[in-house]
Amino acid sequence: MSQKGTVILAYSGGLDTSCILVWLKEQGYDIVAYLANIGQNEDFEEARKKALMLGAKKVYIEDVRKEFVEEFIWPAVQANAIYEDRYLLGTSLARPCIARKQVEIAKKEGAKFVSHGATGKGNDQIRFELTCYCLYPEVKIIAPWRMPEFYNRFRGRTDLMEYAKKHGIPVPVTPKNPWSMDENLMHISYEAGILENPKNHAPEGLYMKTKDPATAPNTPDILEIEFKNGVPIQVSNVKDGTQYRTPLELYYYLNDIAGKHGVGRIDIVENRYIGMKSRGIYETPAGTILHQAHLDIETFTMDREVRKIKQLLALRFSEQVYNGFWYSPECDFVRSCIAKSQELVEGKVQVSVLKGQVYILGREAPQSLYNEELVSMDKQGDYEPCDATGFIKINAVRLKEYQRVQKKVTGSTK
Repeated sequence: MSQKGTVILAYSGGLDTSCILVWLKEQGYDIVAYLANIGQNEDFEEARKKALMLGAKKVYIEDVRKEFVEEFIWPAVQANAIYEDRYLLGTSLARPCIARKQVEIAKKEGAKFVSHGATGKGNDQIRFELTCYCLYPEVKIIAPWRMPEFYNRFRGRTDLMEYAKKHGIPVPVTPKNPWSMDENLMHISYEAGILENPKNHAPEGLYMKTKDPATAPNTPDILEIEFKNGVPIQVSNVKDGTQYRTPLELYYYLNDIAGKHGVGRIDIVENRYIGMKSRGIYETPAGTILHQAHLDIETFTMDREVRKIKQLLALRFSEQVYNGFWYSPECDFVRSCIAKSQELVEGKVQVSVLKGQVYILGREAPQSLYNEELVSMDKQGDYEPCDATGFIKINAVRLKEYQRVQKKVTGSTK
């Protein structure tokens, strides 16, 4: 045993967390490295070998993809969760999923410490740590990028590279890309480096999950997505009959189709919870299709006034998730309310996926609130048009009163 105890390090195999692993050993800790398979393109066995070579006493590689989809992505789909009108929360949803497993490992190993490589300026430190404190209140968190003895020693990538060379940490001779990238099953985010100037365009070759819409196929894929309780339960390709029902297979397939057609790219400046604006580029292929399809089937099947309340809840939910409060009492309450609202959100939506866009083609639902006879221009249905006269006059009362007062105000200022 080390003099300070065991720390569970959220380890990626990259330069930062490799240096942190060695640095923590220098500080007198035993290191258990934890890698979460959350759908990123990663050689996990190579990362395992590297962590052990650098001195980790044990390495956990945990496949959390299924729970990520079912327990985190699906509630976000039900909510139509979107932060600041554009961001579908791919990183925000992944962090509590990753941190939950880190806590499980810490408890299993009897470790009092957990650590991560998140920057001291970003959102991820908040998301990781709030999850850990909620699920393991006694835990002690080591965040090197907030510790003066660490960040004064390593002021940039050059310092990290020199440290790695000195300690035999294998790293690329040059950075692979002049920006930072984080990937999971739901999305890839790109930030920092040359992207920190918000005027700079995304460099050619940046996008990894989606094809350039300009060179994407000229023929669309037509998909039928079936929902139950607001969750996708089946996707079918109308043209070739391909069909998937399990959450993981369904999600991977939608990623493939959306990626082929260049769907899911955004380039935004967003407001970090910590108080600064940041520029981020995101690819969220499957999530973009599901957002559009769910929005359509929900509007088709949900009562107008219920949906107005649900839209407000979705806004709060998106902020809670972005800010790291997945395990808070308020987020738990909002999720339960949103889940309740989805009980009748059931049916099928057909979409066309083409050249970076998702087009709704049609929908059907067994419990739709759409009454074709009632709304028809050719049939009266159970509706008396003359009733609208009183409805309009009642609604006009306050408008007339407003104008009466406005005329007084205008007249008094002449």
